[in-house]
This record gives sequence, C-alpha cells and structure tokens, in this order.
Amino acid sequence: MKKTKVAVIGSGNIGSDLMIKVMRLSERLEMAAMVGIDPASDGLARAARLKVPTTAEGLDGLIAMEGFEDIGIVFDATSAKAHIENAKRLVPLGKVMVDLTPAALGPYVVPAVNLDEHLDNSAVNLNMVTCGGQATIPVVHAVSRVSPVAYAEIVASISSRSAGPGTRANIDEFTETTSAAIASVGGALRGKAIIVLNPAEPPMIMRDTVYCLTGDVDERAVVESVTAMVAAVAEYVPGYRLKQDVQFTPVPADEPVHTLLPPGAPEVTTKVTVFLEVEGAAHYLPAYAGNLDIMTSAALRVGERVAERFLTEVTP
Repeated sequence: MKKTKVAVIGSGNIGSDLMIKVMRLSERLEMAAMVGIDPASDGLARAARLKVPTTAEGLDGLIAMEGFEDIGIVFDATSAKAHIENAKRLVPLGKVMVDLTPAALGPYVVPAVNLDEHLDNSAVNLNMVTCGGQATIPVVHAVSRVSPVAYAEIVASISSRSAGPGTRANIDEFTETTSAAIASVGGALRGKAIIVLNPAEPPMIMRDTVYCLTGDVDERAVVESVTAMVAAVAEYVPGYRLKQDVQFTPVPADEPVHTLLPPGAPEVTTKVTVFLEVEGAAHYLPAYAGNLDIMTSAALRVGERVAERFLTEVTP
C-alpha cells in the first residue's frame, strides 16, 4: 500500500508518542520528519535512533529539508500560539495540518462523531479539540442524538505528571475550546469544561465525568447510544471505557442547575451522568497518561483517513 509521508512538529511527549504510533501502527502513514527546537530533546534523539529525519531548527528547518515537498500531512503538537504561525506558512504550501493544540483555527474533529463530514469538505486544518474533548464529546453526542441536551458539563481529571509545559500553558484555551466543541460537535445548547490536575501518587489514569441536562428520556435508548459510542471510540483508543453504568437523576423544578441553561432551552427534567476512564497504550508515554494517548490516537485516526482520501483522489 502506498503510504503518505508525514511530519510531526513538536518533539515533546505528544509528538514523540505520535511518532511511535505512526511507525508501529499505521499501514498508511510514513514518518518523514520530526521537528523540534531543542537539539537535546529526547524526542529528536529517539527519532534519530529510529532513522527518522530530524531538525532542531523548527519550521524553517522542516521547509528546508530534502523531500519536504513530498510530505502530505503535518501533525502539529506544539502550542496554540505556535500553531497559528505554523498554519500561516504550511497551509499555503499545500500541507494538510492535523492540529493537536487548542488553537481551533480549523473545524473541530472528533473521529467517532464528525470526521467523515470534514473529509468530504476537504478541510486542510483539522483541529483535534483537546484531550478532554476527545474523551467526552462523543458521549455528549451519544446522549444528544437520543434526546436534546440543554446543557453539558465535563470534568477531565488527569495526573499532574501527565500535564507537561504545553498543557499547563494552554489551560485557558483548553476550557474555551472544549466548551465550544461540546456545543458545536457534541450537540449541547451550552457546554462547560473543567480540567483537574491531580497530584496523587501513584499517578491516576485519566478519568472523565460527563453531565447532560435533558428532558424526559428513554433510558434504555440513551444507554444503548452511549455504549455504542464508547465502543466506536475504543476502536482507535483501546483503553477508553465506561467506568460504571450510566446514571439518570431527576432534576427538581427548583434545582439550581436551571440557572445554567441558555435562554430558550427546553424543559429539563433529567440529569444523565457518565463516568469514563482512559488508559494509555504506553507506546512512549506511561499508561496513566491516557489524556495524551487519546489525543495521539485520535490524531492518528484522522491522519490515516486523510491519507485514504489522498489515495482516492489520485486513483483513477
């Protein structure tokens, strides 16, 4: 099978894990470059040991590399601010960008929910939302396709050890981007996202709680929809699973949560609560870093589907 050449910008934990996934798991993608700015980074050293071309000169170094013109997809694992500049230079050069930062320049993409529609639109800057978004938006969507969701709130709890400098520098963007995508992709009228960095030792794996406020629901239909969605995500994130049964709680008319609803929201009578956990595959990152693993796994799925589209476009 003809492979699409890809580059990864950002030689930190996320970029390094994505590189390993491309090399171990993908039949459609070929690592053509690992790009960093720190010559001493472990990611660049590991890439060199694996015979992947490297540069420590950032985007200038990538563009100057031999074979740059053959690279079809660029994964950006830097920061929201850096991605804005990277996209300005790479998109006009014909590169499809898969953005693992919360920059949100392009459409939000959650593979199990809306990847196909953006492939059909031939989008060239696909945003992976956030780790919390990848974990929880599928569940919000699963509830909303059964019953309208007036408000959805997610709480993503991750180990402090798995929150590196990039994550910590993008906390504000995390909450803003995830909240917006809960509505635009998940289907809630209003969304809110909270992230918790837990310093517990030994480190905890990623756990997510999803609250959806809705009207009277067919509980069996909701459970079936959520279960099917969890299975769909687990196809590309094997450590993604329900922590316990879906819960349904009546919402009294005088419940304070009604103040969270947007104007014109339908009547709310039920709170649906879903508990998730995400265990990492430990390709490069430790198993407790499910928050990082779900981002790289989702990005890999997107990259492979983009490569399929490339193959379709050039095949008579």
